Amino acid sequence: MLHPMSRAIRIHSHGGPEVMSFEDFTPGAPAAGEVQVRHTAIGVNFIDVYDRTGLYPQSLPSGLGREAAGVIAALGRGVRGWRVGERVAYVWSSPGAYSELRNVPAERLVRVPRGVSDEQAAALMLKGLTAHYLLRRTCRVARGDPILVHAAAGGVGLILCQWGRALGAKVIGVVGNEEKARLARANGARQVLIAGRDDIVARVKALTGGVGVRVAYDGVGKDTFTQSLDCLRPLGMMVTFGNASGPVPPVSPLELSRRGSLFLTRPVLFNYISTREQLAAAARELFAVVRARKVKVRIGLKLPLEQAAEAHRALESRHTTGATVLIPS
Repeated sequence: MLHPMSRAIRIHSHGGPEVMSFEDFTPGAPAAGEVQVRHTAIGVNFIDVYDRTGLYPQSLPSGLGREAAGVIAALGRGVRGWRVGERVAYVWSSPGAYSELRNVPAERLVRVPRGVSDEQAAALMLKGLTAHYLLRRTCRVARGDPILVHAAAGGVGLILCQWGRALGAKVIGVVGNEEKARLARANGARQVLIAGRDDIVARVKALTGGVGVRVAYDGVGKDTFTQSLDCLRPLGMMVTFGNASGPVPPVSPLELSRRGSLFLTRPVLFNYISTREQLAAAARELFAVVRARKVKVRIGLKLPLEQAAEAHRALESRHTTGATVLIPS
């Protein structure tokens, strides 16, 4: 049996964007329980950078990419409830989405509803489901809650700002420049602070009547961790969910007690969607707010799949806003 040829971004060593190569790759037929997806759009995320550099070590050679959308091209043995030609999307803990074809466990797929484009779906699976668990499960944000969102003009940040506003939260965003500040304001941030210009802690305290925020959502990591702790009110929650500036150094639990019995968590999306039921429920709620236009997906950069290295360079330089997607030819 002839298997369709595909092309994919692969790495044979960890390092900078230059270690990524675009090469022929044959995924083979889908195994039992798997579905073969022909990708139409692929999401780019900081976790892909961590996989490439070895911060999250992978067995080499390896693919890259955790989320994509496309159409079902073939079904493996025993797969029920799916059909060839259906529009689907996925996020998966195993890297390899930077490819034209990929075999994915059927239980990891979700249907893409009408009113959501393939590009939106590809950009939503990791970033949108991350925003979902952050706002709806890690800290269930309620109307009137003051919340702090770092990198508020980024892929996750823009979704957090919009969804937070829809939930009635008072969103304070932190960004790197005035252009990003305008974008964050237009997407739900009530107030926006600029890192390097504003005294973030003093301004957050002033904006919250001297109390601080209920929760800080920090995907930046090392550079902002202590600052985020200092923005919290007593019994507030510090959510460090990314390492864009590098991993957070070890921290003493006494730092939490000194600031008012704070809560600290380092969540990972895949723990929140570990079962089929959890994934399906989260995707339903995510797609519902998108279809209701409470959350709009902003794609700031779109590149051909073979230019994935350029996408990584843009992401690492903090020059991107919104989501970045790759398009197979």
